[in-house]
Parts: sequence; C-alpha cells; structure tokens
Amino acid sequence: MIIVVEGISAAGKTTWCRQHASQNLIKESYPEKRPDRHADPIEAARLWTEWNSKRWSDALAMEQATGVAVCDTDPLKLHFSWALWQISEAPEAEWLANLEFAREAIQNRRLGFADRYLFKRIDSQVAQQQRDRDTARPRPNFDLHLQLHSSLTRWYVTIAEVMPGKLVWDLPQTLPPIEMTASPHRYDLTLFDRFIGLLPRAEQRP
Repeated sequence: MIIVVEGISAAGKTTWCRQHASQNLIKESYPEKRPDRHADPIEAARLWTEWNSKRWSDALAMEQATGVAVCDTDPLKLHFSWALWQISEAPEAEWLANLEFAREAIQNRRLGFADRYLFKRIDSQVAQQQRDRDTARPRPNFDLHLQLHSSLTRWYVTIAEVMPGKLVWDLPQTLPPIEMTASPHRYDLTLFDRFIGLLPRAEQRP
C-alpha cells in the first residue's frame, strides 16, 4: 500500500509523517542541483520526472519490504506545474511538457496513483504561524506555496472525484488501515486522462 501525504508548505506533513510513519517513510527530497525550468523548461520537466520516478521506485521497494510506504508529498508531483500554470507563474507549454513526461512514465509503470491520499487543508494565517515557529527549516518559497493552496486543493478534489474513497481530508491520529492489495488503477492511463480532463482549463481560472 502506498500512502501520499499532501498539503502546502508548513501544513504539518513532515511532522505527521515522522510521528506516524517513521519506519515506512519516503522523505520529500530534491536533486542536489535543481533543474532550471526558466532556462530550459522541457529538460527541467524531463529531469523532474526522472527524480519523481526514483521516489516512486523507492516507495515500491518500501511497500515490498514492509507492506506500506508513506510518501511525504506525492511522487507524481504533477500538481506543482499545473498549479504554477493556474496562478500564471508558468506558461501552459511548461505544464504540458510535464504532463507529457509524466503520462509516459505512468504508461511505463515508473510513476502511478497512490492507494490512499491524506490531504491537509490549512488556513493561510495558521500556516504562517507554523512556519514562524519552525525556525530549523528554511522555507524560501513559502509565499509561493500560499498562492498555490487553492489550486493544490482543486487537484486533490479532482483526485477524490475519480477515485472515490481514496482521499482523506486531514492528517489522522493513526495510519489508515493497510490494504494488502494494491489499487488496480495505479497505472490506469484511462483514469489518468479522465482526471486530467476534469481539471480546470485556462479559461476557467479565476
């Protein structure tokens, strides 16, 4: 079983993961040198897909070893480029490049849908207070993450629409019950295409 824990920066994802899933955790991680999406958005999309695929592979290995993997942020992480496009922080072409690479990775079973999603919705003021208390962790993109909250929530609302019963709108006191059989929709391209088709288009942005 693969569980994804999501929410904006300072929502409490990492703290929850450490408290409830330290032995099964796939940590949020980044390449030592992050791809520059401004210099070469196509290459950046390819490199991010490779990195995200590695995290998915790590989750599969953890699941095989322990029965459950808990991912601090979604290995698919396609929501980030879509949300940037939604708030006009990235052009549509950049989103479409990420979409193309991610779809190919799902087709090749190098990325996929999780079996359960835990999403923490949080008021922006509360997030700011939690950010201020956590002095040990720098959050240079915190203001951007606040702007992304609405789009990020919309992404997972759509996940809930296409995968009923798979999303929990909170971080519970305990891990969800472990399902011994993986979802048959992990690599379902038809479901993926339906999901993408339900997301708001540019003309629907506020």
